[in-house]
Amino acid sequence: MNQRATFIVMIVLAVAFGGYMYLDASGRLSNVPAPKLADDALAARFEQLSNSGNSSCSAAFTDTIGTMPEGARLQGSCCSPMDIHRYSEQVAGLQKYEDIPEIPADPYDTDAALAKQLKAFYDTELTPEQQRAYNFAMEHSNEKGPCCCKCWRWYVYGGLGKLLIQQYGFTGEQVIDVWNLSDGCGGAGDHTH
Repeated sequence: MNQRATFIVMIVLAVAFGGYMYLDASGRLSNVPAPKLADDALAARFEQLSNSGNSSCSAAFTDTIGTMPEGARLQGSCCSPMDIHRYSEQVAGLQKYEDIPEIPADPYDTDAALAKQLKAFYDTELTPEQQRAYNFAMEHSNEKGPCCCKCWRWYVYGGLGKLLIQQYGFTGEQVIDVWNLSDGCGGAGDHTH
């Protein structure tokens, strides 16, 4: 075998081997499959958000969103402890909306500037047809609205629903999907498998 053929074989073997092996954080070679890394990252994120969140259902907290400093985030659950199984379902489900920048990719981690923008959209008037879509979402979502109570999430995700209907042509069913996946109250919620 000539040098060029040997080089090509070595590259092919290295790529195949690299698909199964990777260097762990300490620089040692490991044979843990790459999907485990995603699970570990999600578990670490869950741990951080579930133990050090700042989210609250109080009306006073809703009013503070507009005064939060640049880069501030609304994190954690409002009512019940987060559930890792439900959290992983939500994050995976929201990936289908990754091309819509106004939809937070993580229901337990929202940029305060985006929340302020969406909260302001809550008072937007819709056309009669758009309002019917919004009303349908209000009646049929798991929480019978954008959240279980009129906390910051109610106004922020209510504004998001109106924005999605008005600017992206969402139907009531699509808004329901976003609201159900974005439920930040905590708990096991409704599982989908």
